[in-house]
Amino acid sequence: MEVHGRKGDTLQYYSQLFTLPYRLILDSNPHIQSNDDLNEKRVKIPGYTTITVNKDRNDSISEISSKYNISTDALLLVNNKLTGKKIEQSISIPQKIKKPLIYKKAYTYEQLCNDLQELKEQFPFIKINIIGRSVLGKEIYEIQAGKGMNSTHYNAAFHANEWITSAILMKWLNEWLLQLNEESNSDDHSYFNLYLQKRISVVPMVNPDGVNLVLKGMQASDNKYDVKLMNDGKEEFTHWKANIRGVDLNNQFPANWDIEKERKIPKEPYFRDYPGDQPLTEPEAIAMHDLVKENHFDKVIALHSQGKEIYWGYEGYEPSHACFIAQCFEKVSGYKAIQYVDSHAGFKDWFIQAYRKPGFTLELGKGINPLPLSQFDDIYRDTAPILYAGINL
Repeated sequence: MEVHGRKGDTLQYYSQLFTLPYRLILDSNPHIQSNDDLNEKRVKIPGYTTITVNKDRNDSISEISSKYNISTDALLLVNNKLTGKKIEQSISIPQKIKKPLIYKKAYTYEQLCNDLQELKEQFPFIKINIIGRSVLGKEIYEIQAGKGMNSTHYNAAFHANEWITSAILMKWLNEWLLQLNEESNSDDHSYFNLYLQKRISVVPMVNPDGVNLVLKGMQASDNKYDVKLMNDGKEEFTHWKANIRGVDLNNQFPANWDIEKERKIPKEPYFRDYPGDQPLTEPEAIAMHDLVKENHFDKVIALHSQGKEIYWGYEGYEPSHACFIAQCFEKVSGYKAIQYVDSHAGFKDWFIQAYRKPGFTLELGKGINPLPLSQFDDIYRDTAPILYAGINL
């Protein structure tokens, strides 16, 4: 919600007026200094929207204020032309956003873009960065929130037919922002305290070209690549994992890549498992590599499907406290924590090897990819506690 500031008003006052942490309002308005007079300035109020109602002719501002449980001055601020005690026109009512924007749905790249735009409007204190572009030029987005030094990175949809992980991750981010914005002005509250002490990074869709190919069919290839040939001649792409060039993005990282290259059956671009001709040839993998290199994350959590398992080790490079974190994840989710699997060249593998920090691959749900939307609620119930714990630990 955006309002026009009045002479003598400050961000601190708006924090009290809308019962919001001052830091969130300050971070939502980087163009305003903390001690500025807000006269004629546009001010964003996070977590609020307005509804328009037609009032009864004789209703006073105070009566409307009482009816909608909002302060009189908040009504006057949002309706900046109101001055009298009685008015005849319709009126805008500020309301705190309570319901999540993101819900169970087939999650295309276009849906992601729409949701990101709305989340930024609702919670302008988040930062949305473009970290790279896919083979077909789609922007790869990262969302950042929080002020602390300790940072956790999350990502989803490295594999195209695991697009449900994008929807799960975005729903969790939406819920976290709602809970953060719901809290009072006190620094003692847990979510806001985390916002001050921690930082999260979220890349909700690493492989947008592949996701759209799975969900929208051949039209999503822009006829630039022979995806039908790489798909064994089939025009149905349900089982496609790779990017649009037929390279498995989670086999692209320099962690014993040569071993994976040698033993993988596909020796040329294919709908799954082909690791490319060299590590880090694909723009999506390069974007993720560079993001990690530039941000020095304390831990990473990559969402995949399926298996209800948590992979947390790589070749003995994992730090000792990674075991404790994995056990906590296991406890809150019911998923099984597994230290080692016979796999190389993955994002998690490279992160652990290169930085000696905790890295985790979560295999969400159980069944055959792509998992059906009918599993969405169960997957979210099991996964959300892990994602929340990822910030705390």
